[in-house]
Amino acid sequence: MNKSDFPKYVANFISKHLPFERGLSINSIRAYRDTLVLLIKFLTEERNIREAKIEIKHLTKELILAFLEWIQEFRKCSNSTRNSRLAAIKSFIRYVKEEDIQYMHQFQQISSIRVKKTVSTITPYLTIDGLRLLLEQPDLTSERGRRDLVLLSLLYDSGARVQEIIDLTPSMLRIDKPYTIQLLGKGNKMRLVPLMSEQIENLKKYLKEQKLLESHTNHYPVFFSSRKQKLTRAGVNYIIRKYAQKAMKTNPELIPKKLTAHSLRHSKAMHLLQAGVNIVYIRDILGHVSITTTERYARVDSKFKREALQKAYLDINKTEDALWEKDYSLINWLNKF
Repeated sequence: MNKSDFPKYVANFISKHLPFERGLSINSIRAYRDTLVLLIKFLTEERNIREAKIEIKHLTKELILAFLEWIQEFRKCSNSTRNSRLAAIKSFIRYVKEEDIQYMHQFQQISSIRVKKTVSTITPYLTIDGLRLLLEQPDLTSERGRRDLVLLSLLYDSGARVQEIIDLTPSMLRIDKPYTIQLLGKGNKMRLVPLMSEQIENLKKYLKEQKLLESHTNHYPVFFSSRKQKLTRAGVNYIIRKYAQKAMKTNPELIPKKLTAHSLRHSKAMHLLQAGVNIVYIRDILGHVSITTTERYARVDSKFKREALQKAYLDINKTEDALWEKDYSLINWLNKF
């Protein structure tokens, strides 16, 4: 009896093709994994195909379209998320086609599925006064409050992505002049970002308090929970929301209603742009591959200026045994990866 070919392709795609052939980071790989987990869930729950019986031949254009409709209707996914799931599936079926030419027709059919239009949203950002108010919120008499102040200020000062801060270790910090931070970004690309001297004083005190200046702690996470575990994305965004809510009680006009780690990165970019920093330097600080990505900030800034002018005008006139075979359940294997 022939075994299903689907688990083999999934396992090799996730554990070999994406990390070694395409060089993707673990977070990018998890995004592909999550899509495949959802697809398996759809096949088993909605199409009544047992996990062990799933085959590549089941992945027709019609089935993928039904899957995309399902995640939007029942899981309430946005067009943007739907398009990301579709891109992951196309990438997977392209890999399968390269491994076995018999799936060329399926690849062509699935590749013809179009993305849906998305509405561009503007990521909220803090003004300098808003940032100052946010950083005043942590309680510096507590150990957690001191950690949170360093976390918030370092997120802003470095313009780091949330995962880059989560993965930060003491060995990636230079706390002697010239002060710098190494950030491991998308595609496992490392970049060096300068830090301000004002940031360094609080950072040094925090590292000393947490005993992270000792040589054996070089590869410990800089920011960790009470259980000594690396913070999660959800954990970092929870910390930001907590202080944003406190700050809003003082001055709701200075704090956007939805503030995330990405908002602090966005704030840094906007402040650099408004200060007249060359957009090429901003691109390098943020770790963008293309300057086109960075140019969005220039367009956003122009839009806010235009809106401010329009608002002012109106005011005057009135009165954002293969690896896969070791685990019987493919979903269990994917979730452990």
